[in-house]
Amino acid sequence: MPGVRFGVLGPVVVWRGVDTVEVGSGKCLRVLGVLLLHANQRVDRQRIIEGAWDGNPPRSAVNLVQKYVGDVRRSLRLDRGSLQTIGTGYLLRVAPDQLDSDQFASRLVRARETKSDGDLTAARQHLAEAVKLWRGPAFSGIDTPAATTERARLAEYRCGALEDLSELDLLRGEHALAVPELFRLAEEHPYRERARELLMIALYRSGRQGDALAVFHDVRRLLADELGADPGPGLRRVHAQILRADPALDWVATAGQQRPIAQLPADIPDFTGHAEPLGELLGLLGERPVVVIVGAPGTGKSTLAVRALHQVRDGYPDGQLHLDLAGTSEVPRDPAPMLAELLRALGVTDAVMPAGLHERAALYRSRLADRRLLVLLDDAACAQQVRPLLPPSGGCAVVITSRHRLADLAGAEHVELDVLSPRDARDLLARIAGAERVGREPEAADAIVELCGHLPLAIRIAGAKLAGRRGWTLRVLRDRLEDESRRLRELRVGDLDVRANFDLSLRQLPEESVRAFRLLGLLGAETLPAWVIGPLLGGRVAHDVLDALVDAYLVRLVTTDSAGQPRYRLHDLLRAYATEGASGNYPVAERRAAVERVISAWLALAEQARDLFYPSLFRPTPGRSPRWSPDHRVVDPLAWFDAERGTLLRAIELAAEWGFAELAWELAVAAVPYYDHRSLYQDWNHSHRLALAAATAAGDTHGEAALLQGLGQVHIYLDEVDEARQDLRRCVELYRTTGDRRGEGLALASLGTVHRVRGELDEALAFDEEALAHLVAAGHRQAEAQIRTAIGIIGFERGSDDAGLWIEDGLRIARHLGDRHRQAVILRTLSRYHLGIGDTPAALRDLTEALTIFNEISDERCGAYTDQRLGTIYAELGDRSRAESALQRAALVFRLNGDRSNEAACWQQLGELESELGDAAAAQRHLGSAVELWRAIDLPERADAVQAVLDAVTGDQSRRRSNRDPTWR
Repeated sequence: MPGVRFGVLGPVVVWRGVDTVEVGSGKCLRVLGVLLLHANQRVDRQRIIEGAWDGNPPRSAVNLVQKYVGDVRRSLRLDRGSLQTIGTGYLLRVAPDQLDSDQFASRLVRARETKSDGDLTAARQHLAEAVKLWRGPAFSGIDTPAATTERARLAEYRCGALEDLSELDLLRGEHALAVPELFRLAEEHPYRERARELLMIALYRSGRQGDALAVFHDVRRLLADELGADPGPGLRRVHAQILRADPALDWVATAGQQRPIAQLPADIPDFTGHAEPLGELLGLLGERPVVVIVGAPGTGKSTLAVRALHQVRDGYPDGQLHLDLAGTSEVPRDPAPMLAELLRALGVTDAVMPAGLHERAALYRSRLADRRLLVLLDDAACAQQVRPLLPPSGGCAVVITSRHRLADLAGAEHVELDVLSPRDARDLLARIAGAERVGREPEAADAIVELCGHLPLAIRIAGAKLAGRRGWTLRVLRDRLEDESRRLRELRVGDLDVRANFDLSLRQLPEESVRAFRLLGLLGAETLPAWVIGPLLGGRVAHDVLDALVDAYLVRLVTTDSAGQPRYRLHDLLRAYATEGASGNYPVAERRAAVERVISAWLALAEQARDLFYPSLFRPTPGRSPRWSPDHRVVDPLAWFDAERGTLLRAIELAAEWGFAELAWELAVAAVPYYDHRSLYQDWNHSHRLALAAATAAGDTHGEAALLQGLGQVHIYLDEVDEARQDLRRCVELYRTTGDRRGEGLALASLGTVHRVRGELDEALAFDEEALAHLVAAGHRQAEAQIRTAIGIIGFERGSDDAGLWIEDGLRIARHLGDRHRQAVILRTLSRYHLGIGDTPAALRDLTEALTIFNEISDERCGAYTDQRLGTIYAELGDRSRAESALQRAALVFRLNGDRSNEAACWQQLGELESELGDAAAAQRHLGSAVELWRAIDLPERADAVQAVLDAVTGDQSRRRSNRDPTWR
């Protein structure tokens, strides 16, 4: 139907271009009106008859409808596709731009969109065009129920559009223009309270306060007389504002000529510390329009924000806005009412307040477009809550505080806030509790801030508690805080409460993250890798669970360890809070099962790492502890053990605390190859003592024997011969009671070593021969190779002719097993035999081959022992270059591994060699290093012996200088 337009906003009419089209008789128009009422829908013939004859049709109505439809087709030149006959009904196809009611709706939509964009002039134009389309009541002359309903619907939209039009006039300051239209609207629709509110504001702004009040009294009387009702809250609010001449009603105030807004909270007089983040924040405020301060609960985010904004407020002459977003409450605040709060501060009254979020946000941006304001949005829940509250880019600056990183807030820069430094923490305590008081008890003060975890909120509470109890010493509070089970109860004063503050953070977390957080508290103060979340929760690692905790700053990402694992930690107070939450929410059995799964996972990974080392002789028969396979694989065993060193000790301790004795001793012995490799004798001893107490208490004979074997080996390394013999004898007895021949054989072999160290070769040989029988029976081939070598070296020391054959047998077994580490160790022993029989070239070949193997399998420590022995032989041969190279390599490795004893021996050998070769300066340097190391490890006899050599070298050099220079005295 090109060129044809239909009008229903008034009497039904048709236009072609600007000319009206004559459709025919009045009945034709009624038929057309019914078809338009149901445009683009099939209309049954009976419905058309009811609309055309108001329920009193003639007998010929069916034929007449057909005639009138035909007349409509001919007068409007419609084809059969535009006006179709479908069965006993008809369908009129109408495009949106052909019907004035559709055009009216589209203009309302465009008005709403342009108003949201802040273009009030364009919005008013669209509304005015929409209102002009009306020519009277919609579908005039058609009185069917459907027409009545549609007429009322369209009339409601028209009234709303007229009210919106007047509201836009008020927003644009055109009060006089709005008054007559609002009077007419109020007269036509006396019960529409919004029209009366707008009329009252328009009259008040036009200087007609009395008329505005009269409007209220008239409508109150009307509602009371005719409906028995009172005016609604909007009318009553505007009435009250007029009575008190509220400046918020004044349009001049909304136009930006009012006094600066000053909503910023007062600065904190005892603000202390955080100098670095404060400087960073101040720098960013000059560069970025939006800065987010994030951090754990209680770190002082709001305090920092207020301090920074007070320092820069002079650069923002239009003032400061402040909102508490209640992001940590059970129901964070909705942006729409918060925008209303901001707009009221900017002078927008409720009577002209836009209804929707987008319209309010647009008006808010429009009001701030030419202003320089600071906006503080405190305690944000998420980026979605914040976005509508952001000013347009320009002269405004926004600081947001949140317990979550708002990574999806485009253009925002983040400042992360941590706890205070120890010095700043103590200064804050002194400011609150009193500097003189803190100065009298410095140790107690340091302990208090340490027990508060340097958390500003906790220190503020502790200080306030002391300030309110002048009779307390600081030691009283320290003693009360030292009890971790009641620490959170102590950190509460007035409305400041650490526990309540932490509670707010948990409210926003999914239940699975809350459970993970609480169970993490059971694992202690160590830094933890991400995979522990899996066994804690009884499944695979859930990265989203951990991410939620990190984003909420309840768990802190501390570092990435040497094995490439990100490591996480709970703040001490958060850990106490988490442990308390676990105890209060989960039964003991559930907590116990979670801890057992984590320790079982540690055991599985420790054994995985152990198996990537060379085969260890100190590996007892395994126990029956459960193994949990975590979502992690060990790639570099040495790096993994280095990273988990402290955590493994804590896991053993945790297993002992929870009564998992078998897990404790299996985890301890799984770490022995690492302890042996790194010479970590203190960790070795500590881990075994912890586990031994648990195994003994549980009556676990197997575990007790395995641990005593390991402790005996530590005693051997530390030259504690009597202690070694005592532990190993008990170990042998226990293994005999359990029938563990493998364990008994290893313990007997260690006893053989004890006797050999003491020079008791006959006893040593007897123990080794008995050990060999057990180990062969148990099929422990690696240990068999080693014990044959030991028997060989004992035989060599006793002068036996077959000593070399025993060592060669051990080497042959190691080669057959493909145990390259064992081959290299035996080769190093074989070098002693060859050197002892005077075959120095063979000894050098043995050591060179052993060193090659150790280098290939990256065993630096055993390689260093081999280099040390090579250096000794080269020194005896007078080969200075090779001796220096080997001994210096060995000394460097010993230093890196913390083996100061062997490092000292290397420097001593080098110094003695340099002295013999006449290089006094080099000799003094190396011997001096050896003396320092021997004294550092508390071996004064060794130090004194080397010092004597050093003094002799120094004396010789002095005498030579004196002989050269007659003035030397």
